Amino acid sequence: MTESKTTGSQALGAMATLILAGVFAVGTAWAQSGHQETFPWMNTALTPDERANLVLKELTLDEKIILIHGQGSPFGGTNPNAYLSNGGDGFSLGIPRLGIPPLQMIGSAYGVRFSAVNGRYSTALPSNLASTASWDPEAACEYGALIGREERAQGFNMSLAGGVDLARELRNGRNFEYHGEDPILAGTIVGQRVRCEQAQHVIGELKHYAVNDQETGRNLADAILDKRAMRETDLLAFEIGNSIGQPGAVMCAYNAVNGDYACENKYLLTDVLKKAWNFQGFVLSDWGGTHSTVKASAAGLDMEQPGDDYYGAAMKKAVLGGTISATELDDHVRRILRTEFASGIIDFPIRKGVVDAESGLAISRHLAEQSIVLLKNAHNLLPLDRAKVRSIAIIGMHADEGMISGGGSAQVDPQGSFNSPVRQKDLHKDAVWFPTSPLKAIGAMAPGAQVRFDSGADPAAAAALAKESQVVIIFAYQWTHEAHDLPNLTLPDNQDELIEKVAAANPNTIVVLETGTAATMPWADRVSGILEAWYAGSKGADAVANIIFGEVNPSAKLPITFPVSEADLPHPILVGPSPEEGAPGANMRTGVARPTFKVHYDEGLKVGYKWFDAENKTVLFPFGFGLSYTTYNYSDLEVMPDSNPGGSVTTVSFQVKNTGSRAGVEIAEVYVSLPASAGEPPKRLVGWSRVALDPGETRKVKVTVDAKFLSVFDEATNGWKLIPGVYTFRVGSSSRDLALTTTMAVH
Repeated sequence: MTESKTTGSQALGAMATLILAGVFAVGTAWAQSGHQETFPWMNTALTPDERANLVLKELTLDEKIILIHGQGSPFGGTNPNAYLSNGGDGFSLGIPRLGIPPLQMIGSAYGVRFSAVNGRYSTALPSNLASTASWDPEAACEYGALIGREERAQGFNMSLAGGVDLARELRNGRNFEYHGEDPILAGTIVGQRVRCEQAQHVIGELKHYAVNDQETGRNLADAILDKRAMRETDLLAFEIGNSIGQPGAVMCAYNAVNGDYACENKYLLTDVLKKAWNFQGFVLSDWGGTHSTVKASAAGLDMEQPGDDYYGAAMKKAVLGGTISATELDDHVRRILRTEFASGIIDFPIRKGVVDAESGLAISRHLAEQSIVLLKNAHNLLPLDRAKVRSIAIIGMHADEGMISGGGSAQVDPQGSFNSPVRQKDLHKDAVWFPTSPLKAIGAMAPGAQVRFDSGADPAAAAALAKESQVVIIFAYQWTHEAHDLPNLTLPDNQDELIEKVAAANPNTIVVLETGTAATMPWADRVSGILEAWYAGSKGADAVANIIFGEVNPSAKLPITFPVSEADLPHPILVGPSPEEGAPGANMRTGVARPTFKVHYDEGLKVGYKWFDAENKTVLFPFGFGLSYTTYNYSDLEVMPDSNPGGSVTTVSFQVKNTGSRAGVEIAEVYVSLPASAGEPPKRLVGWSRVALDPGETRKVKVTVDAKFLSVFDEATNGWKLIPGVYTFRVGSSSRDLALTTTMAVH
């Protein structure tokens, strides 16, 4: 979602607006007095569908229209209903006379935004990509529940989050908002996040549906991808997320897919989402992503945001004129009402409260500790022994004050920051550093050591400090944000040169990466330690310090592949004029303009590690890779197909032993190679397990594999099918370290 200058609804007119405002005020007061139960649809013994249908019968045509569009963006315009907004990213009016509340929407990818503006507090969690590095569904649930609680405390009842577009393009500026390159991992993590967020009685969503895998020219790009490739990659992530999370809403994307804009794409919205997946919620457009009335409505778009250019007066005219049927309009409205009942926002109305800041910070730190990936640890330099380390050099821009965060509409206000954003700040151009100080956190962990700081602005001065120190910790960053893709994966501001010079001066150099996606590391073989901290949130520095000094044993693993160079990435074929960054149409709404260029994702099924495997490319760090301060051994692999006829799961069992000297958690990964006749990449992830082990402990692990994860999507039958032949199961610690192998025949 992006910021917009749409003015909002003007259709009601001045008099109608005054009447609506009066009804809203009276209705709200009446509802708060406890008389809602007199409405038959307030009977909680009824199903959400039954309750929605009862309300639908009472609505006038004008009231139905009110429910299916927004009331303008808070970023500009003169919307007369703006005073009814809670100050979020947008809102839609309710029907007060019937006890239906307005939808107060807020961006909350990794925390609730705009909190500083309204004088409240929000916890910034590690980025979504970081949370996926934990490979922990329970942590994802904790992540979503915290955000849901803080949304309600701040007066919001709908979350604009749940991004699950795959990292098909590693330079995508929004990869930090998404959940990596594998559909099963990404879909599982986002599904658990949405499920537990909605348990707090807010409406959750999935976005940006679909194939919004780059930001360059996103409003005018037409993503070209065949149905099989879509269903097995990008759409599979959404399918799993929908199945687990049961989201109340899905936000369609800016881009087109195979010729039709995502928000007027019948194949995506109706054929797949609503029919094949039985999605029960409503589809809303990304901000300014609606391009038509009749076509969008027929395709399955239920709500326009943030205004009413197409779903206001134009919708009413189309219904009265018969080009849109009353039944079609009612389906849009029913889905919105059903979601409001199912999510609990009607039965549990918003009551603003105080955020539990201390609890939020503790959760943020814990989740960051689970997300930090140890990529290199030469000579077991880590963890540092605080009793032995005498001097530490901390080097890196702002490493004395804070850690960087991801920008755009996901940006969370950092409380007390030295560069806290306000609404007037351009969150697409100005990096924000959270006030979580690595210098202070590391100093607190090693009170007996001399800890000194250098910004790294002068590499020679930084190298001189490094030479005088026993250990060096460099905090390197890469800022990414919405509406802009990276030109490459090189660290900006000559940080590679800085790291090279510091490492030459002191081989005991540890690099902590703060990135929103993968980064190239030409210096990787010259430093002793590498930690990927991602965008680590409100307590990132404390989490990093706990990992560095061994208070926490790292367990996270990469949800994306780190390539050696950009030359090894798939390069989508662009056909037609692609707008330059900042050019008209590149990052803003362009009315009814149609897509001007096609992006052919010719790698198809080969997303992420599947591409590197299929092309036999060496990688810097593979998908699923991550080190620990202990070691593990795998043995005794068995595969047991479901004994029931037509069984839907296969059980993979094996043993994992902690062969090291300290307790740890191993993420054991299961991959499968399909028969050659399937025409698939060399292998795919089909399951995993987080295994907690004490030193010397052995545990038998069982992973159940859904039959769909062993299947291919057959376009001819429009369904999933198992290919007869031999399936090879592989188990190990990463996509390129699979110690155990066995086979299973499918007839």
